[in-house]
Amino acid sequence: MTRGPSDGGQQGADALHGDMDATTAPHRIPPEMPQYGEANHVFELMQNMLEQLLIHQPKDPIPFMIDHLQRDNDYDVAQHAARQTGSGTPEGRGLRQAVVLSAPDTVLIERNLGKRIDPQTGEIYHTTFDWPPESEIQNRLIVPAGVSEGETARRLLEYHRDIVRILPSYPKILKVIPADQPCVDVFCQALTYVQTMHRSNAPFTPRVLLCGPMGSGKSLQAALLAQKYGLVNVCCGQLLKEAMADKSKYGEMIRPFFEKEMAVPDNIIMKVLRQRLDQQDCVERGWVLHGFPRDRDQACLMDGLGYKPNRVFFLNVPFDSIIERLTLRRTDPVTGERYHLMYKPPPTMEIQARLLQSPKDSEEQIKLRTDLFYRNSAELEEFYGRAITLNGDQDPYTVFEYIESGIINPLPKKVP
Repeated sequence: MTRGPSDGGQQGADALHGDMDATTAPHRIPPEMPQYGEANHVFELMQNMLEQLLIHQPKDPIPFMIDHLQRDNDYDVAQHAARQTGSGTPEGRGLRQAVVLSAPDTVLIERNLGKRIDPQTGEIYHTTFDWPPESEIQNRLIVPAGVSEGETARRLLEYHRDIVRILPSYPKILKVIPADQPCVDVFCQALTYVQTMHRSNAPFTPRVLLCGPMGSGKSLQAALLAQKYGLVNVCCGQLLKEAMADKSKYGEMIRPFFEKEMAVPDNIIMKVLRQRLDQQDCVERGWVLHGFPRDRDQACLMDGLGYKPNRVFFLNVPFDSIIERLTLRRTDPVTGERYHLMYKPPPTMEIQARLLQSPKDSEEQIKLRTDLFYRNSAELEEFYGRAITLNGDQDPYTVFEYIESGIINPLPKKVP
C-alpha cells in the first residue's frame, strides 16, 4: 500500500522542475488518476513494455513500443504476473501457477498395488478405497500392467531423481499440496491456489468500504485500519454531525432532518461525502468508509460520481449477537463515559445506578434497523460483485486479520 511519493521521488521531481514555484508542491493528484491507473493496469502495462524493450533491445524503440501495445491490447494482468514470477526459461514464463501433489512413498506404493481395472469398461477401482459392490464386476477385475511393487519402486526412483531438477524452475509460483488426505480436501486446496492472484508491484491506494448491520463492528475495524495503515476513517454519520456543528451550508441543509429525526436525502449525504473524499489526504493515503451506501441506489449514486471502492467487506453477525452487543450499552450522563453491562461494566454501584440507555439501543429499534439492512444487503452485495463476506461474530482482532489479508492480497480471480 502506498501513501504518496517517496522522499527520493519527491527530490527527483523537485530537481526536474527546479524552475517551478516551490510553494506549489506537493501537487494535487486528481482522484480519477489513481483509479484509472488501477482499473486499466497502467503500471503493469508500462512495466511489461519496459521489460520487452530490455529483452529485445530494438534499434528504434518507438515503433517497437507502438507495435507491442497494439499486439498486447487485450492485456491480462495474470499473464504478466506469471512472467514476473516464472523462471527465465520459456516453459517457466508460460505458467501462472504450478501445483505438486506430494505423498510418502509408502502411501503411493499402497495406492498403486491396490489398483484394479475392468477390462470391459476400462473403469479403474481400488481394493481398499473404491471397491465395486457388484460381485459380477469384482470377478472380472484384473491387475493392470506396471503396478507391481518392483515396478512402482522403480518409477518412484525416477520421479525423485527428476523432480529435484524441475521444481527450482518455478520458485515463486509453486504450491506443494499433501495428497495423503481426502480427494475433496486436495481439490479445494488446489482450487483456492489457482484462484489466487499474484501480488503486483503497482502502487495501490486502498479505498475500503465496510458494510454490515448496526453492531457488526464496522467502526472498530475502520479505526484499526486507520491506526495501522494511515487510511482516512470516513464515518458517514459522523460527517453529517460535523457538518451540522460547523454550521456550513450543508450543515444548514441537514439540520431540519436531524431535528425531525428523519433520514437525510441521498443527494445531500453525497455532497458532504464527496467534499471529504476529494480532500488530498483521502486521495493520497486512501480511505475506509462505513455508514454509506446502505442500498443499491446509494451505491449507484456513489459509483456514478466516480467513488469506487477497490475492497468491499460485508460483516455478517447473527441477530442475537447484535442484540447482546447493543441493548447492554449504557452511558454515564455525568462523565459521558460509555459502558457495556457485560463487556465493560461500571466500576461502582453508584455509577451503575445513574447509567442511561439510548432509545436507539432498544431491542425494537435494533430489530427495525437490522431488518432494513438485510432487506437491502442482497442487492448491495450483487452490486459489489467482488465483495468479501466475513463472519463478524468473532474476536474483533481475528476479523481485522481477515480484512487486512483481503486488502493486502489481490482479489481472487473467477475460475470459469
